[in-house]
Amino acid sequence: MKTRELGSSGIHASVIGLGTFGIGGWFWGGTDEKKSIEAIHASIEGGINLLDTAPMYGYGLSEEIVGKAIKGRRNQVVLATKVGLVWDNEQGEFFTYADDKGPSDKPAKYTIYKNLRPESIQTEVENSLRRLQTDYIDLYQTHWQDATTPIDITMEKLLKLKDQGKIRAIGVSNITVKHLNEYGDISSVQEKFSLIDRKIAENGIVDFCVDHNIAILSYFTIEQGLLTGNMSPDRIFQDGDTRKSKNRFSPDNIRKVNSMLEVLKPYADKYRCTISQIIIALTAEQRGITHLLIGARDREQAVENLRGGLIDLDVKDVKTMNDLVGKFETGI
Repeated sequence: MKTRELGSSGIHASVIGLGTFGIGGWFWGGTDEKKSIEAIHASIEGGINLLDTAPMYGYGLSEEIVGKAIKGRRNQVVLATKVGLVWDNEQGEFFTYADDKGPSDKPAKYTIYKNLRPESIQTEVENSLRRLQTDYIDLYQTHWQDATTPIDITMEKLLKLKDQGKIRAIGVSNITVKHLNEYGDISSVQEKFSLIDRKIAENGIVDFCVDHNIAILSYFTIEQGLLTGNMSPDRIFQDGDTRKSKNRFSPDNIRKVNSMLEVLKPYADKYRCTISQIIIALTAEQRGITHLLIGARDREQAVENLRGGLIDLDVKDVKTMNDLVGKFETGI
């Protein structure tokens, strides 16, 4: 598995990282702890060392499962988690209502706030360390930005945690170029990016990161399964699966995306891999994108994904495939 440095942190992480959003149980109707742990173990055994989680994924459940899975394997992983979304107090900036299935547009079991105040960060980091069963976090990322707390106050606290050895590197997520200018010395940015959603390449974030040697960790890399080539236009999404209400997963859009994927099939055949794996390999070659976070809920999915990180694409093929993808209007 290829590795790349997280900015200038000195930490080398696998190009393919395991995203544990789904392991927390949100959006896909619960979780299976045994299968989740098997997915984590398969990822590690296959060469993935980057594991990304967050307290918000299942209100601590994802971190707890990751903690159980890496017990006895801590030195084999680059552990990334987040800070800044809380459900146990109402300080900071209101974010959303939520229940055990995920965000809600009306009052629900939980009220989520963006909170990056120093005292809240301290509480969060201690809770994450406990759930993850470790005494340090490799990459600590602000999950969303809290408009009620000055960034320099947040950064001062994060730097203090770094000096104390509780975290090794600082990252941010869901940000703007303005935020990046204010944060200063960070190692990574985690943002939504896929071959059909390149907003961060259009709004200046990629340019900023390239110019300042900041790693970019993409999430929703294969668009929640849409870019695997395995999704049929007549797919029925179950209750609790938010894809059910998104236009991106409408029958018409699934057909359009599948048409795009079909033109990439000759390249999947050439490299003796699946459509999903060629998408992963091609995304890893996009400007500024250093690491791909891809979810897996069982061993088979984990093995499928990590193989995409083992493919070395010819430069000419990268250009040709980029041109082919660019001809399709799929960014709904």
